[in-house]
Amino acid sequence: MPLAVELVQDISTVNAGDWDALTGEDDPFVEHAFLLALEKSGSVGEGSGWMPLHVTVRDEGRLIGALPLYVKFHSYGEYIFDWSWANAAERSGLRYYPKLVSMVPFTPVTGRRLLMAEGADPDDITQALLAGVQAAAEEVKASSFHVLFLTETERALVSNNSKLMSRLSNQFHWKNKGYESFEHYLSYFRSAQRKQVRRERRRVKEAGLEIRVLGGDELGQEEWDALCGFYMDTCHRRGSGPYLTHAFFEEIARTHAHRVVAALAYNGSRPVAATLNFQKGKHLYGRYWGCSEDHQALHFELCYYRLLERAIDQGLSRFEAGAQGMHKLRRGLMPAAIHSAHWIGHPGLCNAIAEFLPREEEAVREELIDLARHSPFKRG
Repeated sequence: MPLAVELVQDISTVNAGDWDALTGEDDPFVEHAFLLALEKSGSVGEGSGWMPLHVTVRDEGRLIGALPLYVKFHSYGEYIFDWSWANAAERSGLRYYPKLVSMVPFTPVTGRRLLMAEGADPDDITQALLAGVQAAAEEVKASSFHVLFLTETERALVSNNSKLMSRLSNQFHWKNKGYESFEHYLSYFRSAQRKQVRRERRRVKEAGLEIRVLGGDELGQEEWDALCGFYMDTCHRRGSGPYLTHAFFEEIARTHAHRVVAALAYNGSRPVAATLNFQKGKHLYGRYWGCSEDHQALHFELCYYRLLERAIDQGLSRFEAGAQGMHKLRRGLMPAAIHSAHWIGHPGLCNAIAEFLPREEEAVREELIDLARHSPFKRG
């Protein structure tokens, strides 16, 4: 019997246990509860520019494959930027939106997109999922399909089973080299960089703040309210509307708190700054920062140093702290290649982008090498 491919507009119609059985060991964002929280809270859906249209694959009724998929009416919240492609299409009189995007909305994190049951044939599932994407593209008359923040293994799978074009970008990631403690980690830094980190940490201690790193199950209502408030405030300070709603934080607190790690600074009993982070398996992901008081170097303490301490103490292998930010490099997060793949329906636009991508990739690879030369680590 052939595999059954279905398009799903509401992830609540898919059994959570069946979906999560496909997600692997280290990615908290493709889990059913996180994606459902986005939908139930209105962070995605009507009026957001992100309409869920997930692909599922079943074998005699058993879920063996899935792909998080969204119909997009803009390019916000993706972090692998295609604004120039959209502008080129507009100048040429072509329609660029809607398009299809596979990623976790507003979450620039490398992870699995081609979710598969253990033991399933990767090529068969990939072909079935991409057939579902093609059906979705025809249904919504999408101009293109973009699968973002792929693992390198999945990039190869997509390349082998489709005509999607590969694209290379970069972020800054930390990998554990077997560090025994934070001080052991700093011992690999050059002297000037090591002194800077210690000076920044000393300034936070001298501010008289209490720093706590808590799991989501340890957070009270005051902490959850603070995390939401800090997020909203940071968005407004940067002149952008928040992607996530207050209801998202309520839903995460209710259903996904076991994946949450919060680093908080207290002035007395009151939280005055925090980061909201997620952890699963051996991976830790920094997501949102905010504060109600400004203290020197506090951002670095909560966004990096406390989380790196946690990663080292718990023997985690990887820490990702989000998109962009040269300041990450000076704290030991090294340049890392980010993979995406793209299908463009219009032949002329497709050819122009196909000519551009190799030149862009060459520039990105040169940048990765150049950035690595500016790391804080001792030479050699």
